[in-house]
Amino acid sequence: MANVASPRIASSPVPFTPKRIIARVLLAGLDEPTSAVLRDCFKQFGIQTVTSNGDTERRLQKEKFEACVVQLGRADAESVLSAARNSASNSRIVIYGISRGTQEAMRFSKFGINAVIDHPVDRQSALKLVRSTHLLVVHELRRYVRLPVVTGVKVGYAQGSFRATSVEISAGGMSMRSDVRLAKEQPVEVTFSLPPNGKVVVARATVCWKRDAADMIGIRFDPTDERRLEVKRWIDSYLDIG
Repeated sequence: MANVASPRIASSPVPFTPKRIIARVLLAGLDEPTSAVLRDCFKQFGIQTVTSNGDTERRLQKEKFEACVVQLGRADAESVLSAARNSASNSRIVIYGISRGTQEAMRFSKFGINAVIDHPVDRQSALKLVRSTHLLVVHELRRYVRLPVVTGVKVGYAQGSFRATSVEISAGGMSMRSDVRLAKEQPVEVTFSLPPNGKVVVARATVCWKRDAADMIGIRFDPTDERRLEVKRWIDSYLDIG
């Protein structure tokens, strides 16, 4: 009796599952209590933290990170920020600056600090900030059209002018922090620079909301003022869209 060969059964191909990329945040030489608070905050959004001690600049040149937390009061803060912004792989890194006040943070505005964490770091405040910015860290960039960035803003209005600090900037407007009270629909003109090259933007705008208790105001750029388009071009460049 002839042997009957068993039919060959083709094995089903193993589906390819792409490796999930985990966003990483570099904690640049922070003390352990502060690091512990931030590790816990980022962990809640699936973001991994990596601690550096004395080798921050080297790691920024050699490794890829999605964000970095820098103590702005440290002597090496400027060199760390410069290393981040001049790194081929980390130039668009999200930078959190731990600061003892707005003025300290403003000293480093040319580096495009995205968000300021008050020192000493309070867990609830830090968690709120991470919650509001984590989409940027995990690269949900096209949905996240409001970019957090800290830069000085000169606000001109009928009674004169005052200085404010930006919180978030979008192609349509910006939110700012200032203790000057303005009325809704108040027309203003804002002057501010965009990191990292210090491009100065001047645009007409209108106050569209205010939160006096939080010293916050929001403005909407005048849609007829073509100078506002410089902001959109900056955002597209920042997000590498084009």
